[in-house]
Amino acid sequence: MDEELMARAAMHLARTTTGAAGARWGKFRHRMASDFDPPQDLISARHWWEDRLRELLERDPDAGEEVRRLVDGVPPVAVAGRATAAHNTVSGRAHGPVVQAGAIGAVTFQTPGFSGTVPDPQSWPTAGDVDSIAFGVRPTHRVPGHPPLPPYVLRDCDHDLDAALGQARERGGLVLLLGEPFTGKTRTALAAMARGPAGRRVFAPAGGTDLRGLPTLLSARPERYVIWLDDLDEHLGDGGLEPRLLAQLVALRVVVVATMREDSYDACRARPGGRVLDVAHLVELAREWSPAERERVAQEAARTGDPRLIGVVSTSGPEGAAAFLALGPLLRDEWWRARRADRHPRGHALVRAARDLARCGLTGPLPMDLLRKVQEGYADVTGMERESVDDALAWATEPRQGLLPLLARGIGDTWLAAPFHVAKASPVLELADVPGSVWRCALEAARTDAAYDYAEIAAKARTAFQHAADTGDTAALHNLGVLAESLDEGEEAERWFRRAVEAGEPRSAGRLGRMLAGRGEGKEAEPFLEAAAEAGDVEAATHLGKLLQERAKRWFTEGRKGGSAEAAHLLGDLLLARGDLDGAFGSYLNAAAARYEPVARSMAVAHLLYGEPKVAAVWMRRAADSGDGEAAEFLDDDFSETLEKAVGFFQDDAREGRGFDAVNLGVLLERHDRPDEARPWYLKGYEQGDAYGAFRLAELHKKDGDESEARSWYRKAAAMGHPGAKRALGESDA
Repeated sequence: MDEELMARAAMHLARTTTGAAGARWGKFRHRMASDFDPPQDLISARHWWEDRLRELLERDPDAGEEVRRLVDGVPPVAVAGRATAAHNTVSGRAHGPVVQAGAIGAVTFQTPGFSGTVPDPQSWPTAGDVDSIAFGVRPTHRVPGHPPLPPYVLRDCDHDLDAALGQARERGGLVLLLGEPFTGKTRTALAAMARGPAGRRVFAPAGGTDLRGLPTLLSARPERYVIWLDDLDEHLGDGGLEPRLLAQLVALRVVVVATMREDSYDACRARPGGRVLDVAHLVELAREWSPAERERVAQEAARTGDPRLIGVVSTSGPEGAAAFLALGPLLRDEWWRARRADRHPRGHALVRAARDLARCGLTGPLPMDLLRKVQEGYADVTGMERESVDDALAWATEPRQGLLPLLARGIGDTWLAAPFHVAKASPVLELADVPGSVWRCALEAARTDAAYDYAEIAAKARTAFQHAADTGDTAALHNLGVLAESLDEGEEAERWFRRAVEAGEPRSAGRLGRMLAGRGEGKEAEPFLEAAAEAGDVEAATHLGKLLQERAKRWFTEGRKGGSAEAAHLLGDLLLARGDLDGAFGSYLNAAAARYEPVARSMAVAHLLYGEPKVAAVWMRRAADSGDGEAAEFLDDDFSETLEKAVGFFQDDAREGRGFDAVNLGVLLERHDRPDEARPWYLKGYEQGDAYGAFRLAELHKKDGDESEARSWYRKAAAMGHPGAKRALGESDA
């Protein structure tokens, strides 16, 4: 039986549902398919009956003659999508009356704009050849030697999705995958589509494309098709998918596969244009991956070695693997571009600091003080002074796409780089190693915080420094020496410091000099310390001064033994500075016995320290009269001093918060039986960072018999490092 006859017979059978086909067709229908319930839509029913007629003719070829007699016994009817006695089409922008002659069937109006906007279905890709990225999958970062996208990992919903698509392939229909943004809807739907018959051709219209001509375009073709509507809300409304159009496509057994965000779904359901959603087969896709899904990711990562899946296993959180893969690269690009001075340079640097410290091994939330210390070391980030810390934090902590911030808050003023940002990024962003200054900060933090494994972080730092040293970084040689020194590897440290000094690293000269001096090789240490001191190393300069002081003491002693009064005087001053009053006084006596006039002021100071102010006054007068200007300034009647004058000496600087003066003033007042006046000065000193203020407050409370309050203040002083407070607590605890 030819196709035209088959189509006419099927249309008569379809019309039996309305009683318009006559009794003979009704009887034939009942005899042929009494146990079936064909679709109510006329076009859908026609295609359904075509399939049933083919099945009948396969079982009983002679039945074709009966069908032919039935068709020949009634006038022709309009068959949608096929030519009958008369079938006219008005398309494009034609206007005016349309006249048809003969047996008038149907008039089909083809909507303007459709012709030419949809390519020939033969040019549509097959389901097995669909380019996922071209069809809407968000790209992740590219990895050399791996495909553009990581391998697809089965989701828990795939069973339901495959079942829905299987049913739609048999009968036609709309399958809608629903989920939140960045859950992997597009990849999941395309993967399911590809698991079906590979030969079906797929059409993916752009949003807003007029779809009303699709049934006409596809009706005369024997192939089966899939319409792909990613973000279905962009394909609703005028010319888009609606119930009547969907029914026509279903009649052609077209599969419509779509994705949609949940918020868009809820909004569209409330509008008239969203009625087509009522007939969709919904499958939901969860954001967070189940344990079974994560296990499948781990297995696939182990099988393929794809670093993107490895990153999913190790760092993706509640935001889900899809967000890790798709949103992560977008956020990394935003972070990288923010480094410019006219954007968010401080925000960029704060995120970079958290990221680099995490890469060093300092996992978990990090204090803002540490992040700020690290970020100031990024010399390649300019313009940070233009952006406040508050503005930087506001930018860095804003969730992108409602999901992921670049910097997440921990407890208190602690912050954590987003996990996706710590994982392996794109090649462009991963070329730069963690700077040595960041490693040093990480090592310092790990050394003082028991939450971190210092040995583990030190091992990672050693590898990083060694790599940098191999590329010619002289600072890395110094860092290797410092690291070895921190691990009590003296010989290893010295070896690295010597290599760094040879390469022109002055900091290593200071370190090497101090090492040599510490083991008694002062003379060898001096040139290294001097080189470092001249380069601005204050610690090296101080150490060199101490070495030279020892040498000076030796030679002053030799001069004194040889009878030099000047050497005796200078030796006395050196000993007095070290706290050796008796040794200094003996040396001063040697100089005085030789009538060395400049020793007079030093003798005065020694007598003052012995508590002999009147003798001291005599010596100070002698020094002043001999022209010693500094001695003249010290002169006072018997060196007597009123309390008011002593208070005045400390008070101005105490009010300004300079040095130890606030607590010193409190001690002065307490010693003169004015403890109530001393307390506020002790408190002020403590608030300014002087641990002795807390210690003195503890002592006052102890005198008052308030042991609980005294212990509280001892603890505060001990926490600030005051040795007396630590001893007091030890005695109390014992």
